[in-house]
Amino acid sequence: MIIIGHRGARGEAPENTLAGFQYIHDLGIRGVEFDVRQLKDGELVVMHDDNFLRTTGMDKPLYELDSTQLTPYNQAHIWMDWEKQITPSLMQSLKIMQDFNHLEIEVKAVETAEQANTLITELQKQLQTFEQTAVITSFDLKIHQALQQQNSVFKRGLLIEEDIGTLAIEQALVLGCCQIGWMNQLATDEILRKTQQAGLKISVWTVNDIERAKHLQSLGIDGLITDFPKLMMQHLQLD
Repeated sequence: MIIIGHRGARGEAPENTLAGFQYIHDLGIRGVEFDVRQLKDGELVVMHDDNFLRTTGMDKPLYELDSTQLTPYNQAHIWMDWEKQITPSLMQSLKIMQDFNHLEIEVKAVETAEQANTLITELQKQLQTFEQTAVITSFDLKIHQALQQQNSVFKRGLLIEEDIGTLAIEQALVLGCCQIGWMNQLATDEILRKTQQAGLKISVWTVNDIERAKHLQSLGIDGLITDFPKLMMQHLQLD
């Protein structure tokens, strides 16, 4: 099992920022999860929400901006001891991740199949040197369908946050996924065992409790997505 920093390390550093990615890199962690959206000028940026309010304190929809208009929005707004962090592009973020061995790249939901295809086309271009380490994940079936239509060479994972049981496993297999990202609250021992029996890898998110992490490790999951990667490093026995 590997430790995967959630949005970098959102419990220990500003989420989805260059500083946050550098933080887990400096810890020695080489697994990361982060979110990707596409701006109206085609630029791919790393940001979870589609509005800046929660992370920057400024109420502004992301999709109203292009890549030249991001500077006023400080993603470290609530982190008083950290320098200002502008919403990073995917390319900027990937420069820090050159020697990471596991990237879970969550593509956020889009409105149309056309948007899905445009985003996936650009994403695959930017990930060309990460074919061995990247897993493209999404809740959005339009994103998965775009990956299939484009005959993507990238590994992909289906994210699950609704209690649909083994239907999730069937969906993942039909979509050509190699893994499922189970929400922690749905990750029962039984469903994890069935996922493994289907030949799918497993990431579980978001796990911040030490004893829960140890139990999941004992079940043989592949990736533990956590807000507190440093804390998990200190308490888990890892290979």
